[in-house]
Amino acid sequence: MKVPVERAESEIIIKKSRFIAIAEKIDSLEQVKDIVRKVREEHPKANHVVHAAVAGKSGTIYSSSDDKEPKNTAGRPALEVLKGSQVTNIVVCIVRYFGGTLLGTGGLVKAYGDAVKAVLENLKTEELREKETLVLNFSYEYYTLLKRLFEKHGVSIDQEDFSTDIKIRLTIDKEKKEDFTMEAQEIDPYISIEQKERIL
Repeated sequence: MKVPVERAESEIIIKKSRFIAIAEKIDSLEQVKDIVRKVREEHPKANHVVHAAVAGKSGTIYSSSDDKEPKNTAGRPALEVLKGSQVTNIVVCIVRYFGGTLLGTGGLVKAYGDAVKAVLENLKTEELREKETLVLNFSYEYYTLLKRLFEKHGVSIDQEDFSTDIKIRLTIDKEKKEDFTMEAQEIDPYISIEQKERIL
């Protein structure tokens, strides 16, 4: 399975109706609602904002919505294309601006499916790797050396808290965790490294 690297966007026009597909990476379906809301804010005059989402290690957790289009003519065909793409942890929002011509059931099914196909062609992906979330506590004197270590291991920093000590929450590939932990302890023997549960 693959996962998106960054947001992607594409547009197709069918009988003067605009279908703008926006693909974004998600960690769980709980994020879908907020992403759909943001897309609505970006497109306040759109007639519909349909979505389809796939999540989980095997891409077996789904969500979709027709957003007032006739039942099963929008979210479902969009989801079927996503399910066949081998991409997981993704939501695609399809924004429709009505062009004045009714497309009919078959036309809508094809349009929403084609919109997802178009955005998938533009989407940069990478292989899904199992990740771990770690919380590090350490003193200020080791910050510069540890930052270099973060870069070396390609970790992504989720949260930084600078108080008495520095507290950093980060995400790292599971296969790199052991080496990273050993090297961090060589830099700061008193570093605290706590593993947090991560839900894919």
